[in-house]
Amino acid sequence: MMSKMPPVNTQGAISKWLDVPYANQSDAQKLDIYLPTEGKAPYPAIIAIHGGGFVFGDKGTSEVNAPMTGLKRGYAVVSINYRLAGEAVFPAAVYDVKAAVRFVKANAEKYGLDPNRIVAWGDSAGANLASMLGTTAGNPALEDLTQGNAEQSSRVNAVVNFFGPTDFSVMDAQFKASGKKPLQIHNAADSGESQYMGVQISKIPNLVKFANPQSYISKDTVPFFLMNGSEDPIVPTQQSEDFAKALQAVIGEDKVTYVQLQGAGHGTAEFEEKENLDKVFQFLDKQLKR
Repeated sequence: MMSKMPPVNTQGAISKWLDVPYANQSDAQKLDIYLPTEGKAPYPAIIAIHGGGFVFGDKGTSEVNAPMTGLKRGYAVVSINYRLAGEAVFPAAVYDVKAAVRFVKANAEKYGLDPNRIVAWGDSAGANLASMLGTTAGNPALEDLTQGNAEQSSRVNAVVNFFGPTDFSVMDAQFKASGKKPLQIHNAADSGESQYMGVQISKIPNLVKFANPQSYISKDTVPFFLMNGSEDPIVPTQQSEDFAKALQAVIGEDKVTYVQLQGAGHGTAEFEEKENLDKVFQFLDKQLKR
């Protein structure tokens, strides 16, 4: 389903392949590959995962403009679609993003990508999925190898989480405690999170933990960069704060950077400002040893 958002900014792309199938269970399982004008192959690759509350969004819209700026910094960008909640519920989207990573690794040589330098970068719901990539590698319950390239690992090398929800069950309570007025009720039966889980989330608190990347943090968790806005009316700021602290406690502060943009909302213009993106790429360059 195409969203009404403007098309993606492809500035800096020297070549591209669009609507490449990475699996064959759904028409949603397609990706777009963009190679940069900067640098030379094999390029480190950013897997860009769009948001949309798990119920809408598309790989070809401006929602992935922030990771697309990697094209001007020597990164290839692979923007992916995944099954939305209207088609399949959790953990289908997690299966899909992992299948996409495996596809990228299996076809890295063909497209000039470096299979050992892959970043998962998502915003909002996409950041939840990117974070699941960063914390659940090798978990057989969260991987469907029948989607292809089973010989490949779905492990990524770093994650960028822009204002992603992690613990769905406490979002409403966090808003209440903060005194900020939310744009939506997450515990509602028709919320994006409830649709994604297939059941109203307030009725399944234990199951909700399985969709929380924080549940899987271990010594094997990859480096994380988190950024959100202090005035986010959709995902409570506490979500990223708590997740960052939990990550730092296990993998170390040197592998986790958390930046809160004062006055920024949910996906507002600040997230595409050069000085803020510079922080992201400084982190990625260091973690990928570029």
